[in-house]
Amino acid sequence: MSFRFVHTADIHLDSPLRSLAMRNSDLAELVGDASRQAFVSIVDLCLAERVDALVIAGDLYDGDQTSMKTARFLATQMMRLHQAGIRVFKIRGNHDALSRISKQLVFPDTVTIFGGRPQSVLQTAGGLDVAFHGLSFASPKAPDSLLPKYSNPREGAVNVGIMHTSLAGSPGHDDYAPCAVADLHAHGFDYWALGHIHVRQVHPGASTVVMPGIPQGRDINEAGEKSVTLVTIRDDRSVEIEERLTSIAQFERVTVDVTDAVEWSDVVGRVRAALENVRASVRSRHAVVRLRLNGASPLSWALIRDRDLLLAEAEQVAEQVGEIWVEKFELNVSPPAAETSDGVADPIFELAGSMRADASSDAFRAEARALVQKMIADLPPDGRGFAGKDEAELELFLDRVLANGSDLVTARLKAGGSQ
Repeated sequence: MSFRFVHTADIHLDSPLRSLAMRNSDLAELVGDASRQAFVSIVDLCLAERVDALVIAGDLYDGDQTSMKTARFLATQMMRLHQAGIRVFKIRGNHDALSRISKQLVFPDTVTIFGGRPQSVLQTAGGLDVAFHGLSFASPKAPDSLLPKYSNPREGAVNVGIMHTSLAGSPGHDDYAPCAVADLHAHGFDYWALGHIHVRQVHPGASTVVMPGIPQGRDINEAGEKSVTLVTIRDDRSVEIEERLTSIAQFERVTVDVTDAVEWSDVVGRVRAALENVRASVRSRHAVVRLRLNGASPLSWALIRDRDLLLAEAEQVAEQVGEIWVEKFELNVSPPAAETSDGVADPIFELAGSMRADASSDAFRAEARALVQKMIADLPPDGRGFAGKDEAELELFLDRVLANGSDLVTARLKAGGSQ
């Protein structure tokens, strides 16, 4: 006999979208609902595998939100598990600690939500006694390790610890309840169900320590397959883990080499081949790609000039391939070296150099900055992040805009009028 459970964390229901919502409402709707659909797939997995429990190691919610739609959704999913006799063991992470709805929802008695004081719950199934030890964040901040607060292993039982922690730190994640993996191994539990870091990590040793990662990526910085962990504890107390796919929409970076392309149709054909390859390799239902064209091509000026047309062609190809979306389109193309180094002065290139010099002047930059800041002030709050989150990111945004503007004028002069 065995005891089985699914371990997940960092679902971040109703995580707000920013850039996607401004450009493609259909894509924004897909990604905006993906975290819910991923949670449905987690519940489906629990039912299909007939597990004994679902463990949620923090950040089921995404912060301070009071959506009754979310409340109804969660009530429905928890009732599905309750009716199947599947227990739920959940702790609150740093985002959950902000959520008001998390304190208002009433779940079936098969759902255990650990509080701000350490607690242990004994569950018996499959001939095994399994003790779940959990501790929730009492507030959004947890600067110190929570490990000393956890009780000692319960004798005669398999011990599972549930913790929301940044471990020793991870790029892109703030420090929360930091602790060392070696200390987790030394504590004596059989399995540590962790949450907080969005990249899957497995740390074998005296115990099995698993950070399952986010079950559904939310943007291009969370690219790749996302999953949960199916855990089986055998009657000899051995632990077996399996990674199970849950992401509905999978973000991927796709680079297309357009070197030496001389016909527009050739570029589109290379884009099609790249998107078909992605679609064939991505197991999630939807692929959301950031498409980047690289290389030196005689078509470079035409590609820059007619960037919007090329994006429309790429989106049409994606629609034809099926269930693949272009989240963002980037151009990093240039003319062949011979075109810019033939020893003959090109008045258009001289003009381009003059424009770049003017655009880099303090007066011009100040005027551009004032215009962007006015645009930001006129937009609703959800749309104000396009130029960055702080002054440093605003300056980088201005660098790109001013450089791209010079390139676009150059492209129109070199490639002729619009097609």
